[in-house]
Formats: sequence, structure tokens, C-alpha cells
Amino acid sequence: MLKCANWRTWSIVMENYKIKMMNNSIYHYPTINLLDSASAIAQDVDLEQLEEQQKHIIDVLRTFCIPINEIKYTLSPSAIRYEIKPKSGQLYAKVRKNEHDISLCLSPMGVRIMSPVPGRNVMVIEIANPAPYTYQLKDIIEATTLKNDDMDLPCAIGKTIDDEIFMFDLAKMPHLLIGGATGQGKTVCLHDIIMSLLFKKSPQELNFVLIDPKKVEFEIYNPLINSFLMKIQGCKHPIITDVDEAVLALNSLCELMNKRFDLLKHTNVRNINEYNEKITNNTIGNADGYEYMPYIVVIIDEFADLKMIAEEDIEMPLVRLAQLARSVGIHLIIATQRPTYNIITGNISANFPASIAFKVATQSDSRVIIHNADACKLLAKGDMLFSHISSLTRVQCAYVDKKEINQVVSFIAQQEINQ
Repeated sequence: MLKCANWRTWSIVMENYKIKMMNNSIYHYPTINLLDSASAIAQDVDLEQLEEQQKHIIDVLRTFCIPINEIKYTLSPSAIRYEIKPKSGQLYAKVRKNEHDISLCLSPMGVRIMSPVPGRNVMVIEIANPAPYTYQLKDIIEATTLKNDDMDLPCAIGKTIDDEIFMFDLAKMPHLLIGGATGQGKTVCLHDIIMSLLFKKSPQELNFVLIDPKKVEFEIYNPLINSFLMKIQGCKHPIITDVDEAVLALNSLCELMNKRFDLLKHTNVRNINEYNEKITNNTIGNADGYEYMPYIVVIIDEFADLKMIAEEDIEMPLVRLAQLARSVGIHLIIATQRPTYNIITGNISANFPASIAFKVATQSDSRVIIHNADACKLLAKGDMLFSHISSLTRVQCAYVDKKEINQVVSFIAQQEINQ
């Protein structure tokens, strides 16, 4: 049995890191009225324009000797998705061969072609919506039952091109890479993830480590210093902006990971869920030196800036956490506007099986993030591709502004939460 004295050695790594049992404090979750209603509404569909575009697609395909049996469309905020069934399955290869020329004939803007769609006997052509609109985060959270789902770390970030709510469980990813050119929606996506988790989890269940080399994006979460933000010994500010402190934080998390693995070993369990189940069932408890183990989500907003200054010092602990930390509830999200091979190395890419790509400038950047060139064909303002286990999903990222974030953060900060 692990002794209390060993438990107290945690203070060497973390400053004031003490998580109370969930039933020892009352926490009020944020309510949906803290978010603003949708400010943009889908415009009326111009049916004549859609019919003209369908005819244009059919004519272009016929020009390349690709006759079709069926065509239908789905409307999304940023794009119109046309599902097409050619008269012969052998024509899919002809579409792939002439993809570039077909795209140029269809639209001067980004056109994405999948021929065929994996697992289905259709091809897809996605063209920019001439009347684009956006979703607010409230639209997404209102349509989900975040309190009742079975995800450990649910992240609701937008809607698919089929107008379905898009959610993923970060605990199952288990780490996430986000890349895209400047101004395409990366930081808004990070805010969506953080806000989703704030609506779902309590401070006893989840801590954040926020690393922000730009020094401006995460400052709005500073009031969460006594609740969700983890305090790390040696870091002067709860939002880490200094490269040396970022290195210190990652190394401290590696030490904490080792301590957590020791706890799993002593309690004869394999992962954080089994350990916390023993805590909640009073199979083990504080009298034996054990306490509830919260999830830890580490978010780095601009990874390239850290990598350029302290490459080895940053990458070594990051890769170690990515390889091992899933079982003990530590999950990583890194974002960069420069997704090149020297920034996202093979070691990092191999340990981040889930990724989000916003529009990028080059095919090589796209391949670094999602292992194909489709991110070059995306549109701006939150249009993205989510990649996991070799599948790609096109999603329109929901928008949340600083005012809404501030309202949620203030609601949480006003509560007296003892840690």
C-alpha cells in the first residue's frame, strides 16, 4: 500500500496540487444562456442557381467522357456537396486522372473531389457555397446533450457538411494536432474545445495547462487560476508564455505522469478510469493516501515558436508524454500555422493520430497534417478537415467570441472552489 509520505512528494513537482473529492464541494456548471444566440442564419437557397450548377457539373463531366446516373446535393455553411454516381465504376479512375482539369472547369475557388468515397459507390464534388454562413458555438452546444453523453472528454466543435453536430472524445484520440495558415480558424477551434470541456467537466475532474507563446490568446482564461488551471512549480503565471517555463511545465508533467503510473501500479489498475472508479466506490481513499485523479489537457497554441527556440528541450518531453500519458489521463493538443516536416517531425506525427487541418498554402503542409493534399482545397473562415484512423470528415468550425468566453469564465471564477 502506498504511504501518505510518498504522496506528499508530489509537492516537489506541482505547487498546491491538491484535488478534493467531487462530493466534498459543490460546483455549478455554466449554463447555455451565457453564450450568445446565432448571429448568422442560413440564407434562402437559390434553387435555380443550384440547378444551373448541377447542369454545369454534368456538362463538365461529359466533356471528359464521364456520364452519370444520379446527382444530388447537400448544403453546408461553407460548401455545397454533390454526390454523383457514374454509369460505370471504371469511370472513377478517369475522374482521379483528370481531377485537376475538372476542378479548374468547375470553379476558380477550391474544389474538393473524392472518387470514389471510401465504402460507398459514389464520388463527391464539393464546391464553395456562394452564400456562406457560420454557426455560433451556442448552436452546437444547444443541440448536444453534453451532460448526458458517455464521452470522457467531449469536444463539440462544429457541424459536418451533412449538417450533423460534430463531436469527438479527446480521451480516445488521445492527442490532437491542429494546423493551418494564419487566420483560418485554429485559435477559434482551440477556444471551442476549451469551452466544450468547461461546459462538461468540473475543476475536480479536469485541469488545463495552457501554453501560449503569442501571449494574447489564452489570457482570457486567467481568472480560472483557482479552478481549472494547473499551478506548476517554477511557473510565475498560470498561462505559460515563456519558453523556459514551457520546458519546465512539460518536464514537470513527465514527472507527474511517472507518479500517476506508480499509483496505478499500487492500486492494481490499468488506467485513470479504473483508478477513479475505485476512488468513487470507496474501494480506496484518502486514508490510504489516494485522491481523485483529474484529467489534464495540455494545449500549445503556436508550437512552431517554441520549437524554433528550444527544439530538443521541447520535443523530448512532448514525445514522451504523447507516447505514454494517455493511460494516466494526460492529453495533448498542439496547434501551428507552420505545419512543415521540420516542425512536425516523424516522432510527433506518429504519436498524434488525430488531426485537424484548416486551409494551408501548400500540398506538403497538408500532407504533414492529414497525410493528403485536400487541405489546400479548403475555404477560409473555419472550414476544416478532421482526420482520425485514416478517415476524413469535413466540418465547419463553430464561432465563439471573446465576450462569450469571458461570460463563461467569469461565471466559473465567481464560485468559491477549493483546490
